[in-house]
Amino acid sequence: MSNVAVLDRSAYSKTEGKRVKHLKTHYDEKYKTSWCLMKAEPRPCFTRELLSEFHEYIRVVKEEMVESKGEKYDYIVVGSDVEGIFNLGGDLNLFRHYIESNNRDALFNYAIRCIDILHENINHLECDLTTIALIQGDALGGGFESALASNVVIAEKGVKMGLPEVLFNLFPGMGAYSLLSRRVGTSLAERIILSGKLYTSDELFEMGVIDILAEQGEGEMEVYKYIKAANRYSNSYGAIRKVRDICNNISYDELMDIAKIWTDAAFKLSDKDLKMMGRLIKRQQSQGFA
Repeated sequence: MSNVAVLDRSAYSKTEGKRVKHLKTHYDEKYKTSWCLMKAEPRPCFTRELLSEFHEYIRVVKEEMVESKGEKYDYIVVGSDVEGIFNLGGDLNLFRHYIESNNRDALFNYAIRCIDILHENINHLECDLTTIALIQGDALGGGFESALASNVVIAEKGVKMGLPEVLFNLFPGMGAYSLLSRRVGTSLAERIILSGKLYTSDELFEMGVIDILAEQGEGEMEVYKYIKAANRYSNSYGAIRKVRDICNNISYDELMDIAKIWTDAAFKLSDKDLKMMGRLIKRQQSQGFA
């Protein structure tokens, strides 16, 4: 991630006291902001290990908010510590393994782990704070979904985002439809999902999918510009966030029902579909650390 030196690392947070491998966290005391940067190995996707570390991170943040009577955090920023990549989505190699071994329960449990985190992000951890996604590299499939779950989505110009699941005859089942339809309507949401196309952040900003478009290398600067504006007009920004929660409510049951449909659909994939998934697995691996 570029320009990390601008961040204030002087204050201590329990999230920084944890020995973790796939998440890099630091706390900016001045702006009461936790920065959470993903670096999943061996592939920059949502591995089981990354999901576990996210669950623990959320648990600790919520614990600190209770202990501080809601004063510890105003913002959670989720980004990436991998050059050119935000997140490449679900662990397709794991998906294929569960499908080929006919282990429906394991695949469904993976989906539940994902939507648990997604729902926490949508609802800003049930705390009086704002979640921000900072996209400085490609965000595909579940990586794109996870970014859309944040209250504010900031992306640098030129990065690519999309939902390629239709290419192997599946669909993004961890919130994409719910999140996109709230932002741009059902018609455009379906068009984006069924196209399998990769869009630039510039295109998605024009569609209304992205909230703030930053120049390349200036994503962190835009995060702080947003935070300063939100702090200056805290009453307005806070009220709008509450209104959005009411008008764009996404229930856990909605996400769970869709995850069940996704899991059932995964076990209907043909050998041809799995071969196509295999090609995308190779792409994930080629951009990993193995």
